[in-house]
Amino acid sequence: MTLRSKRATPRTARRAAGLRALLPALGLAVLLPTPSRATLGGDAASVQADGTAMRAAAAVQVTPREGFAVHEMTSDRGTTVREFVSPAGVVYGVAWQGPFMPDLRRLLGAHFATFTGSTHRLQAGHAHLTVTEPGLVVESTGHLRAFRGRAYLPDAVPAGVSIDTIR
Repeated sequence: MTLRSKRATPRTARRAAGLRALLPALGLAVLLPTPSRATLGGDAASVQADGTAMRAAAAVQVTPREGFAVHEMTSDRGTTVREFVSPAGVVYGVAWQGPFMPDLRRLLGAHFATFTGSTHRLQAGHAHLTVTEPGLVVESTGHLRAFRGRAYLPDAVPAGVSIDTIR
């Protein structure tokens, strides 16, 4: 039995050169920010990304209403999330209902820090939480296998639309 020496063939040399050329591009891709997501206050064009992240059981359903649109998706775990979008294309409210809490960090986006850092909290027992800040309102209630809540930006709610529609 003889051992072959490993020599670069033209094919392996081309492959290695191609990989070396690709490495700087991959490094740059890791450093660039990720695309925006349809979070509270974000752009409606990327609502589909939330459905993908939630592993929605079906496509996002869009229901146009007078003065706004509702984008609804249900996760593979049974939680329904509705994103309320103004005619200007801004997500001004989100609501959830189901057996599991959704990823609030994802849904609240840049407002998550305001939510977690708020000192204006009203807690009525373990099952209810309300956070009211000048630019953010979050209401959440529930218990094991039954959660419900909503979050909205009071200043972004379209004129003539009631906050009671965010549910």
